[in-house]
Amino acid sequence: MAILIKTTAEIEKMRRSGIALRQVHEAVGACIAPGASTMDLERVAVAKIEELHAISAFKGYHGFPAALCTSINEEVVHGIPSEKRILNEGDIVSIDCGVVIDGFYSDSAVTYAVGKVSDATQKLLDVTQASLERAIQQARVGGRLGDISHAVQEYCEAEGFGVVRDFVGHGIGRSMHEEPQIPNYGPSGKGPRLKPGMVLAIEPMINVGGHEVKVLADGWTTITADRSYSAHFEHTVAITKDGPRVLTR
Repeated sequence: MAILIKTTAEIEKMRRSGIALRQVHEAVGACIAPGASTMDLERVAVAKIEELHAISAFKGYHGFPAALCTSINEEVVHGIPSEKRILNEGDIVSIDCGVVIDGFYSDSAVTYAVGKVSDATQKLLDVTQASLERAIQQARVGGRLGDISHAVQEYCEAEGFGVVRDFVGHGIGRSMHEEPQIPNYGPSGKGPRLKPGMVLAIEPMINVGGHEVKVLADGWTTITADRSYSAHFEHTVAITKDGPRVLTR
């Protein structure tokens, strides 16, 4: 499968989608507090998506039942919102969401602290978020896809964290998942050459412990095999001749 190149006009449409998605994240983020359920957050997201005249990219995707993935503590990705999952002081919760506007997708994730978290947990959040920024800086014309992957692995492993290998970032545009796949590990200088018009969803998933994960019986929720905490940050990024352009900021 070829990597699809977007026109300037298509990237502008993706930017509109990205701005709407940022507004969804802001609405949900404002409601994250001890005592909230993950279904409370889902309701906020659904209402905001409707208000913005957007479409949820996640709900119904391969049968996923919600607009948000809400993954708490050792849950890496794809946690399903529930009335029974209550946020507690010291938890972390990853909110992954995508929307469609005018036929174009945007996808981003933020991991939030619930109240005050331990110093070790805060370091996980800080390092994961910083690794995303380092990866974005490698999304430059003339570089290689592996430069993005390597930036995440090199930084996070140097800080003592495990880099998830079973899930990867991806191209994005008129579909949520397009070519190429973007691992968060691997050597720099390898892989396809980066060209203007490529749009990538870059998403480090980083664990306090080892990189191994397992999927629970619901077929979606994925946890760290060693039950260590996991963080997830993601942006949709266009590669342009003027450098990386983050469409979901």
